Amino acid sequence: MKPTLFVLAAGMGSRYGGLKQLDGLGPNGETIMDYSIFDAIRGGFGKIVFVIRRDFEQDFRDKVLSKYEGHIPTELVFQAIDDLPEGFTCPADRAKPWGTNHAVLMGKDVIKEPFAVINADDFYSRDAFAVMGKWLNELPEGSTGKYSMVGFRICNTLSENGTVARGVCAKNEAGMLTDVVERTEIMRVDGTICYKDENGEWQPVGEETPVSMNFWGFTPDYFQYSEAQFVDFLKENIDKPKSEFFIPLVVDTLINSGKATCEVLDTTAKWFGVTYAADRPGTVEKIQALVDAGEYPNKLF
Repeated sequence: MKPTLFVLAAGMGSRYGGLKQLDGLGPNGETIMDYSIFDAIRGGFGKIVFVIRRDFEQDFRDKVLSKYEGHIPTELVFQAIDDLPEGFTCPADRAKPWGTNHAVLMGKDVIKEPFAVINADDFYSRDAFAVMGKWLNELPEGSTGKYSMVGFRICNTLSENGTVARGVCAKNEAGMLTDVVERTEIMRVDGTICYKDENGEWQPVGEETPVSMNFWGFTPDYFQYSEAQFVDFLKENIDKPKSEFFIPLVVDTLINSGKATCEVLDTTAKWFGVTYAADRPGTVEKIQALVDAGEYPNKLF
């Protein structure tokens, strides 16, 4: 069975403004997601599952899913802040979603095969999908606890218009992930790439440091581990309005407990996207340059 691509598209994009997942950036109004789906198809993926908010379901079906009919099967699942395990009730003042791994949990009833997770608003490049698709397709049938991530070099993932959030990684000589910490504020400070630590201090990080751009590969047992860890997370954090259940938190726990391994798949690809509204013109230019170079057709679907 071919792997599934799971697209995290539930965010409204507060820093960018509006439904950035539906913003046409290509020469014929293509979204960043369109390029991801195109790359996923040629990378060997067999199905696309999107997690979105239910309040823009119809807009999403009309503007997004309709384009992929006849190209690849698609499915929708929905993220809501009150979708919590039995015994937990969402605090009345909670406005922020529970984070990326809560969004991943929304796919547990429809994804039964190895799968990759990506953000809807990040342009990962053809090579990233080819590398991940090959890795997932070559997994022995019935594999468990075998995960991977596309490791981008941090210098290739920054925005010129503000801070970005990245999972800062370390790996061993075998290329296996040994540590990943979600850093929510990363930018150049006086020419040096830095992240803001727990004390609000800027800490330097090397230019080639691998980071997670939320392009993960998982076997389906990941859902069971995530459910168990989400319960533990809520016991400690349910009354913290800004707490988030991030994918790196779960992966880090599993690899350090010996329950899973995570291979870092190297890529020299340069990330780009629309974290901020000011990123948009540059992203349009970069996509057009790829089209002009023959990397993508003028019209995708």
